[in-house]
This record gives sequence, structure tokens and C-alpha cells, in this order.
Amino acid sequence: MAAATLMRKIGTAINQLAAGNRISSGWYDAHMEAASRAVAERIPLVDFVLEVRDARIPTSSEYEMMKNHPPSSKRIIVLNKTDLADQSQTEVWTRHFEDHNCISYGVNSHNKENIREFLNFLQARVRELKKSGHSSHATTMMLVGIPNVGKSALANSLHQIGRISAAEKGKLKHAVVSSQPGETKNISSLKIASHPNIYVLDTPGIFPPKIDDIEVCSKLALTGAIRDILVGEHVIVQYLLTIVNSSVKYKKWANLSAISLECSTPSNLEKQRRRYPSDHTQDITVNEVRRALFETRSSFDGNLEDEKEMGSLIETQLHTLHKALHVPMDFCNNATIKVAAKLLNLYRTGRLGRYTLDSLPLVNTR
Repeated sequence: MAAATLMRKIGTAINQLAAGNRISSGWYDAHMEAASRAVAERIPLVDFVLEVRDARIPTSSEYEMMKNHPPSSKRIIVLNKTDLADQSQTEVWTRHFEDHNCISYGVNSHNKENIREFLNFLQARVRELKKSGHSSHATTMMLVGIPNVGKSALANSLHQIGRISAAEKGKLKHAVVSSQPGETKNISSLKIASHPNIYVLDTPGIFPPKIDDIEVCSKLALTGAIRDILVGEHVIVQYLLTIVNSSVKYKKWANLSAISLECSTPSNLEKQRRRYPSDHTQDITVNEVRRALFETRSSFDGNLEDEKEMGSLIETQLHTLHKALHVPMDFCNNATIKVAAKLLNLYRTGRLGRYTLDSLPLVNTR
């Protein structure tokens, strides 16, 4: 299969980086090594550990340091970015964790109402803890996870929603949020509730020194947990398109094929597109991308399981997307990289549909 081939290509590239000079490659640098020790020292000292995972990859984004920790009422698996994952699959995964005695909660760190509900859930856990004899006035919760699962965004949202006086809000710093993985360097504390006082510790994203599973590596690269430059946007976007082409989600864009975007009298949206031609996040441009993907995929009558035929379809799509994304063709690879980067951005922000990449582990009935 084409997807399996691309997985091997991406996974092998990442493994080679991890096996070589990790510091110069940006895979496991001195900051991450120091942060790993600091987090390990604090885990036994905090009241709760909130292991943040990416809802699109509930197992591939597992935090290595927590693998040997048994299920506990003080450990909560937080499936963040539920707005980017398949909703029905998130529900399946939540039940799966519950069946294995793991407390889990799905959250969208950019949805205020969802964060308010999550904070109420956390406060209820704190009340239960205090009933069991925990007498400390303040409760600490540590957010842990791999890079780019949204720990800092979640910490900030909890802090903003929390019942904190205006005076306290002015004194407390926000965690630094970046779309690039590995930006958080230090452990920071944010207050998220009073009566009783609850603090969250935001920690740097940490990978293990090596990931042997090439499929996991590929999913981490696609979701943005690993810097694109380590593998290359062109390779990652080919993997993305194998997933889009193998799914039925593209059929939802069928009505877009009947919409003509070339009008004699330009609409307001068309005028806006011409004013900001490089902004690929405009609705009209996103719809052009969806339409291009639908038309190229629906007209394809080859075998998706055949690596060469899938590759041919992907190359056709990338060529078509140059026009949809308003990236002029050139004789070097820069234009294709720009198309790949923009398409990856649309996927990672949910504009190309909601995909859950991990499947539930097979149950051994023997």
C-alpha cells in the first residue's frame, strides 16, 4: 500500500535522526533531556497528573514517562484537539480508556464552554481528593505530554476560565503558545481556581530518545508533533493525501463541484480573494482546495492499493492545488513545498475534515 510505503519512508527518516546526533537534528536536545528529569522528579509530588494527548492519535501521542504508571484516580488522560478528530471515534476511545480503568476526558482548548465543563470536572476530582483526607490548602495538577499536543493552550484556557479575581489575573503570566513543537522550555505555574486553590504546572513537550514504531513516527509528523523540516513537507503531504484519498470524507465536498468560482461579476468573497491572494485560510480558497481534491479523487478510477497509481493521483492533485492555492509554478521545488505547507496547515486546523488516525488495539481473544 502507498500509505505503508510513505509511513516507512517517514518513520525511517525520523529514526535515523533519533539514532544519530539528536541534539543537532533537534530531536532530543539538551532542553528536552533536562525537562525530562525535572518532570520525573515532580510527578510523585503533585496531586494530579493530566496526561495530554492528541485526540487524533490517542495511542501514538502517549507520554512515554507514564507508560509504566498503573491506572490511578490521580492520573487523567486528556484527549485534546477533539475539534480536529472524528467525534464518534473520540467517544469510542473514551469508552476504551474507561474499560481499562483509566480516567479520560475529551476537550477542545479553544472552546470556552468545553473548558468550563472540564474545569468543573477537575474541581469535582479535587473535592473527592479532599474527602479522602488530603488536607493541603492548594492542589497542584501537572500537564505532561509530547510536543504540540496543546498543553500550553489548555493551561491558558483553564487559567482564563478559572474563578480568579481581576487583581490575581493581572499578576499571573500566561504560558507561551506556539504552533511549532518544542517551544515550551521551562515548567510554569498558573492558577486556575480558588476555594480551594488549584494550580496547573505547564511542562515542556518531551519525546523519548527513540521511537521504534515507524507508524507512530509518521502520525506524529503528520499531526505536527515533529517539526516538518526534519522530514520534509513534500513527503508528509503525500502521506496526508493517501489518507484523504482512502477516506470517504471527500464525498461531502461534492456540491462544491457544481459551484463556478469564475463569475463575470465577482462576488464579495471573490473580491476578497483577489485582495489577499496569498491567504489560503479564506473560505473561498479553502473551498477551491476541497473542490480540487473532490474532482481529482472522484474522477480517479485506478487502484488505490497500488503504490504507483496512488502516487500518480497525488501528483495530479498537487499540480491542481497550485492553482487552487494560488501558488505559481516554478522550475524548482519551492512552489511544491509552499503548496504542501499550506495544505498541511489546512489539515492541522481541521479545514479538510476531522480524522482520527489511530485505531483501537486489537483484542487478543486467545
